[in-house]
Parts: sequence; structure tokens; C-alpha cells
Amino acid sequence: MRAVVCRSPGDLVVEDRPAPDAPPAGWALVAVSHVGICGTDYHIFEGKHPFLAYPRIMGHEVSGTVVGTGDGVDLAVGEPVIINPYLACGKCIACRHGKPNCCVRIEVLGVHRDGAMCDRILVPARNLYPANGLSLADAAAVEFLAIGAHAVRRARADPGARTLVIGAGPIGLGTAIFARIAGLDVSLLDMSSERLGFAESELGFATLDGSRKTAAELVRDASGGEGFDVVFDATGNTQSVQSAFAHVAHGGTLVLVSVVKDDIVFSDPEFHKREMTLIGSRNALKADFDHVATSIRNGAVPLAKLVTHRTTLEDTPRDLARWAHEKSGLIKAVIEVG
Repeated sequence: MRAVVCRSPGDLVVEDRPAPDAPPAGWALVAVSHVGICGTDYHIFEGKHPFLAYPRIMGHEVSGTVVGTGDGVDLAVGEPVIINPYLACGKCIACRHGKPNCCVRIEVLGVHRDGAMCDRILVPARNLYPANGLSLADAAAVEFLAIGAHAVRRARADPGARTLVIGAGPIGLGTAIFARIAGLDVSLLDMSSERLGFAESELGFATLDGSRKTAAELVRDASGGEGFDVVFDATGNTQSVQSAFAHVAHGGTLVLVSVVKDDIVFSDPEFHKREMTLIGSRNALKADFDHVATSIRNGAVPLAKLVTHRTTLEDTPRDLARWAHEKSGLIKAVIEVG
């Protein structure tokens, strides 16, 4: 089968790889249809991922069709599916508490094990969700949107809460969209006037342009000096995360959607004075996938505007390498495999 392989940082090729064997009990073989390209994939290509062994087949935002099943699998051959790429052990403390998204021994497709930038992939059947009427192109977008939907659910904010999403990349935009679906009053903060222009003109969000004033000044002006009830940081930037504490209103909540490898330092007196709630949000659960899929079906997610770039499996090495540096106009790129 064809597979896009990152052999080492900066070295991305299409190789002929052996097709997967027949699926074992509890697993299914999926013919890949579409794969979204994530920030993680760009980081792997650029050699910036701290926990990755090369060579690696990337790709974890996936849709496809079941073409084979092992014993004990209820899915029918021919079933269009969404793939949940977080493979959990099912036994650790997180799994026992119903949180396989933060499994102690989690393996993410395309990161800890080979992913779906290929023709076929073996996946545990419990990680496959029927697309139920979604097109396979739309189904490939469910995973990246579920990250934001999970973060919003973790916040448990009341409708109408003044909400700031920091970072207008795909994860930040997804978070903002699902915060709005939850009835929150959403503003977006970013350093890119281009991305904020898209968020305002195409998606209808209020925006705070960090290229014109400091974040502190923008937050002060937008909130009457009180700060925001809920702040989501989706930047992956250490300085932004540390600054976000000061953007939260007294009694408010800060949700860390993105991950940074550095230590985060904040003022404990300020944290306690505000009686802030600090929440980490990792990956997503089936409930989030279901919520996203339903929202797409209901027309609440403007996917046609979010997916700005497309390529084929054969052209992925060229296009992914280019898009890693040419970000203008790029929101979400999708590989059409099947």
C-alpha cells in the first residue's frame, strides 16, 4: 500500500509499505478516505516533537470505510467511520474512571504508533464511530473539532459567560465555535491580523488584535477592566499561557487547551485572590466526537470555510513541506486518500 513516511525531520516521502494483516479479534481494517493535517504533523516534519521516534507515518484526523473485521466486532464491512486516534489501555486509573483521553499508557495514531497517511490502517473497533450520514470529507474534521468541544465541556461555563479564546489557529477556532454553540459570549485574541480578519468576517467573532496593543490592554478595554469569566489558551506558547492568568476575572476559569513543554509560572497570591479555577484539557472523549458530528449535521459548524487547502496522498510530501512555512490563508488542510 501507499504510505507517506517522515523518515527524519524534513525528509517526507511516499513509500510502498506492506498492507496490514487481517484484523485480530476486536480490531477492524479501515480503508482511509480523508486525513486532516494537524499542527502536530507539521511539528513532526520539522523535528519539533519531543516524544517521537522516526520513521513515522503521520495522520490522526481520519475518516474511512471498514473493509475487514476481527472476531467480536459489530461494525459491518462497508460502514463509513470516524476514527478516534487515542488508543487507551482500558485498565489504568484514568480508563477505569471513564477518561481514556488521558490514559496513562495512551498511544496516539501518527505519534506513538504509525498513523493514517496511508491506504489502510488497523484500529481497535472501540475507536471507530459510525459516520451516520456525514460525508467522509466532513468526518475527517471531527477529531480536531472535538479537541475544542472537549475543552468547552470541561469549562462548565454558564450560557452568556464572557469568554476569551487565545489563539486563532484550527484548535482555537474550533474551541471558539463550540463555545458559541454552548451559548458563551466569545472573543478571539491573536497576534495575526489575517487570522483575526478571517474569524471576524467569515465566522462572525469579536476579535482582539494583539499586533496593535498589548494583550493586557486589549483585555482591559474589552472587559471593562474586569477580565473574562472563561479564558481558553490554544496557542501552544509558554508566554501566552503564563499571561493568560491575568486575563481571568475574579471567580473565573482558565482552560489550557494547548500543551507547552516548559514549566508554567504564575503568581500564587493573584491566583488565590481571584479564586481561579485552572483546568487542563487533553484530547477528547466519545461524547465530544458525538457532539461535533451532530453539530456538523445540524449546520452549526462552517466546515466549508475552515477547510482551506486540499491535496492528494502522492502530493503530500511536497504540499505539507510547503504549508509548514506558507501559512497565509491556511486554516485546515486535508489529504484526499481514497
